[in-house]
Amino acid sequence: MAARSDLNPAPWRRPFIRWLDGVEAGWSVPLLLVSFAAVWTAYLWIAYAGSGLHPDFLETWTLGRHFAWGNPKHPPLMGWVTGAWTQVFPSTDWSLQLMAMTNAALALWAVDLISRQFVTGHKRLLVLLLLMLTPAYQFHAQRFNANAVLLAVWPLATYCFLRAFETRTAIWAIAAGLAAAVAMLGKYYSVFLLASFALAALAHPSRRAYFTSASPWISIAAGLLALAPHLYWLVTTGAAPFGYAMAAHGGVDLPTSLQDSTSFVAGLAATMSPPALTWVLIAGPRLRRLPSDFVAMVPGLRLLFYIAIGTIVLPVATSLTVGTDLPSMWALQGVFLFAVLIVCGTSYPIERFHTVNATVLVVGIALAAVVIAAPLHALYRNSHGYEEGRNLYPQIAGEVTRLWHELTGIPFARVSGDDALAFATAFYSPDHPYYARPFAKQYTWPVPRKTTLEHGWAGLCFHDQPECLAWMDQTAARAGNVVRHEFVAQAHLLGMPGVSRRVVALIVPPQAAQADEEPGK
Repeated sequence: MAARSDLNPAPWRRPFIRWLDGVEAGWSVPLLLVSFAAVWTAYLWIAYAGSGLHPDFLETWTLGRHFAWGNPKHPPLMGWVTGAWTQVFPSTDWSLQLMAMTNAALALWAVDLISRQFVTGHKRLLVLLLLMLTPAYQFHAQRFNANAVLLAVWPLATYCFLRAFETRTAIWAIAAGLAAAVAMLGKYYSVFLLASFALAALAHPSRRAYFTSASPWISIAAGLLALAPHLYWLVTTGAAPFGYAMAAHGGVDLPTSLQDSTSFVAGLAATMSPPALTWVLIAGPRLRRLPSDFVAMVPGLRLLFYIAIGTIVLPVATSLTVGTDLPSMWALQGVFLFAVLIVCGTSYPIERFHTVNATVLVVGIALAAVVIAAPLHALYRNSHGYEEGRNLYPQIAGEVTRLWHELTGIPFARVSGDDALAFATAFYSPDHPYYARPFAKQYTWPVPRKTTLEHGWAGLCFHDQPECLAWMDQTAARAGNVVRHEFVAQAHLLGMPGVSRRVVALIVPPQAAQADEEPGK
């Protein structure tokens, strides 16, 4: 049936076939990626209407407000990207949602750079379509944080390493080193990708030619040079991110690590199950050629195979040895390797019939998400809310800003308290106050310094957060002259009232404002 359809396609298939024929002309892949980013940005805009951004995203925006070579929690790349984006685009929900989906589209573009080294025509599109059937490039990508920023960086680093390994030229060696450094600046978890590069090179039949050339040593030098400012920051600040990583994710006993490792592999398998099932339907009885295709795998794909295995085995081995947890979301940026290997490793042509069907499936899912799932999600969350209270963020930020202006008559400058509320207030308040708690003490509830309070400050807690409220009482005792205000914030969607929650705000007016008020008393 597939062969007959290719010879005499149905009228509705012909526009899709013209699109498939435009791959090598250079317009089909960009059209796919731009459409992908636009449709899924629309999904996010509708699904989260009346809600705020995820706290992870708001934290990333907060980090991007000042350029720094590092911060006590994660490497700086996610903050750099967000800071650069908001130099061009406004700090609004739709803008940052577009940034997240642009990052996902760039990730798929980088994957296509790898695919085109091995296949041409619509097989390149098939790789991307299969990846679009995973949740990695939509739902994982929309929470732009240290994990999501790697979606684009890992395939780009892999492409540069592949070219450096095959060509052994200085330009690609430098590119590989720089891309590897960028990956490390995204998240230290990328050490598993770099280690997989090294192990793949050692296992490859061309290892002697590669290691006796200047290419690996140029890559190492370029990478270390690019990382030098961040390494200096680590040395001079006590390597705080490593302390955070071990405090947040270390100290796990062997049975728990074993359970987490099993869940890690199972989670990745579940992520790849939709494209795997789709591929089974496409390949059909030709799946029996898989062993022979594996034996006949070209050298470049064999290098990618070793890298793919390394990105799974090395984290598991480390987790079991060191004793850490291991969420599968940490490795989602590497699933592209398996899609590339499966599609590009086939020795047989794929009929356009199957690629058209995969396109219709991807388009159908995207349209159903935008037209059906997104409105239903928005309606559900308006009445049921989120644990972190994100559908109340704009209202809370607006109310505390109004109160601040009423008390002080000057712009709102500093905020802390519950982290999600503080990040949200910094983002949604028209004054964009700064997050006042040092990131190094983000989880220890330190009382603000006296100088911070003297310059004016506000803290926010939900009424059902006893630890936050106890911290607020300690802060009030130190500050002395404070204004405590409780109010109820309620979500609204298209005029429909939604979930509500009580909020406590503690405002310490700046001393200058207090002095101005005294004569009128």
